[in-house]
Amino acid sequence: MSAPQKLALASEILIVYARVRLWMRRGDIRAVVASIRTRPSSGAGPVDAGLLDDWLTAMRLANAVTRTLRLLPTDTRCLAQSLVLLWLLYRRAISSTLVIGAHTRPQFEAHAWIEHRGRPLLTPAGFSDDRLVEI
Repeated sequence: MSAPQKLALASEILIVYARVRLWMRRGDIRAVVASIRTRPSSGAGPVDAGLLDDWLTAMRLANAVTRTLRLLPTDTRCLAQSLVLLWLLYRRAISSTLVIGAHTRPQFEAHAWIEHRGRPLLTPAGFSDDRLVEI
């Protein structure tokens, strides 16, 4: 990926992050996901080269989201990262699922990640057996 392409992707990630943070304040998570999935998927256009290319593109986007958002001095934990990645994948017509897991012992903890065809793009961090919801 060229430097201008990396800059464009980082800019897209930051813009989407700002939108996602606003939406997260206004409604529940299902409404936020519905908002993402009802947006036009223009921009980068669909990826049509096949399943392997979809997987590689999805992994590259997940890596870009993680690397870009970790530089921000704001809350960029798992849910925000997952929603940004969901948006990027949707815009590129790559199927994905937001998964939220939780456990109650030793204390309550929750985690969100994105999967593509049942394989995690963002780490499930030990929550894969404690799936609460898939959106």
